[in-house]
Amino acid sequence: MICPHCSTGLRRTERTGQVCAHCHRRFALDPQIHGRGMHDLRIRRCAEAATGHGRLKVTLTQLWYRSRTSSFTSRPSKGYGIRPGIRWLAGLTVCAALVVCGILTGGHLASLAWTAAILLLPVPGVMPYARARPASSSISPPEDRFRQMMLGSWQTAYGGLPRGVVNDAWSGARNPAPRPDRPRAVILCTDHAVAVFLEANGIPLRLRAVLVEAAPSTAHDALVDLPDRLPVVVLHDASALGALLAPLLRIAHPDRAVVDAGLPVAAVRGRKGAVHRITPVPAAVDPVELRAVAGLPLAEADWLAKGFWSPLAAVPPPLLASVVEEAVDRAVAAGPGPDSEYGFLTWPDTDGPADADPSGKKGTPTA
Repeated sequence: MICPHCSTGLRRTERTGQVCAHCHRRFALDPQIHGRGMHDLRIRRCAEAATGHGRLKVTLTQLWYRSRTSSFTSRPSKGYGIRPGIRWLAGLTVCAALVVCGILTGGHLASLAWTAAILLLPVPGVMPYARARPASSSISPPEDRFRQMMLGSWQTAYGGLPRGVVNDAWSGARNPAPRPDRPRAVILCTDHAVAVFLEANGIPLRLRAVLVEAAPSTAHDALVDLPDRLPVVVLHDASALGALLAPLLRIAHPDRAVVDAGLPVAAVRGRKGAVHRITPVPAAVDPVELRAVAGLPLAEADWLAKGFWSPLAAVPPPLLASVVEEAVDRAVAAGPGPDSEYGFLTWPDTDGPADADPSGKKGTPTA
């Protein structure tokens, strides 16, 4: 690896203890210790790209998505065959019975019994078997591992996080975001990392919007105490609950303009480089409901109903900031009306695991 301080190529023996043997300065990450693609120069490049070359502040979660070296999802698979223990027990029992039969009978029957036992003995070892596997998703490095590296090794080496990166670790109750004196809109955000990102950059105050952070299940209650005249811009993941959120809010608040500025499924479902994750979905969410309420095409509704989703925090921060600003302006300009919609128009082709590895190998999301 290259020393981030003196730019010297270091062999493994020249960076013992994460200290350069040439300039004797400490660095934070070593790919041999912290995993492929985890080194200081790459993390700095990722932070620079995420912050828009210093224009924005981003959260540690957003940097994690930007710095990932691979991500993938796998569909569930059905099991088949008989468990090895059961088939070996049955096979050995039959072979033992044939051996005993050969010993007791003698003659041709004994020969047949011995031959059958010899032929049957290897059968349990060649029978196919596979366990049933649930659907799963993986991001490398895992989030807890990445946070440990940045809040541990990185802060030890540099005294803080990379420039422009703020820690968005959830610490229980959080003080509400400052409200403008004369608000003109509400930004309802269901992603904690994105809410911290918006507040850190002063976007709600600049747009004269009230920032409300709430889970989809509590979004209705979060709007009860806000003036009905304020339009609501909804930010959510590309998920089953996210797709249902804006339509359900329009039903619950018929006199309030609700603008869906969340991450649309169409932007990420078949997009190489987008982050795909999977978790169990509530039993009440099914493709029919998603199509009827959210107006999704069949393919997108099926994708969400199987538990696939894509996080809003993985959207490139400069794009996310610009979309929120435009969505608020459009919501205010549109005036009252329950059917306003807006979403991400494109997903940048350059997004994905940035500088994943010198070899150029990247994880490929699958849906």
